[in-house]
Amino acid sequence: MKTILKSISLFLLFSIVSCKQKPAAPKAESIVKARYTKDGITIKSYDYEGLRPFLEQKNDTLYIVNFWATWCQPCIEELPNFEKLATAYKNQPVKVVLVSLDMPKTIESKLIPFIQKHAIESEVVLLDDKDANTWIEKIDSTWSGAIPATIFYKKEQRVFLEKTFTYEELKKEIEHFK
Repeated sequence: MKTILKSISLFLLFSIVSCKQKPAAPKAESIVKARYTKDGITIKSYDYEGLRPFLEQKNDTLYIVNFWATWCQPCIEELPNFEKLATAYKNQPVKVVLVSLDMPKTIESKLIPFIQKHAIESEVVLLDDKDANTWIEKIDSTWSGAIPATIFYKKEQRVFLEKTFTYEELKKEIEHFK
């Protein structure tokens, strides 16, 4: 009898443990390609598939995803406008993500010092995917690949613009999503 009770107990325990919910889908954090850290700043690197969660959120937040690089003068000129926007809308559901297209070998020597020098507080991630012919079209079929380029999206509403923005132009784009 003890053996039967022990067997039933083990069966029930196994059944309870094996019926737990399936693990949640991986978050962007779990698909980081690499991390670069210098002077307390960490840049996470993603290939296109790892970047996709930054481009496909389905909540009430307006996401502004800007593609830029430290070697792109128009990008550098508009970055303060994105930072000003992030500060102005910090208590609202607006998130600015800056996607750097810098080369991974220059992250510690150029990108991180640039972030420090310009006191960038928005999230900066690195897109490190060599197959630009594939991912550029996936980001937007009209994109020539030139930067700066910016996606504004909220749930199903999406706008892609390949241009340099003033602060006033950024605010105007946000108004389309209210």
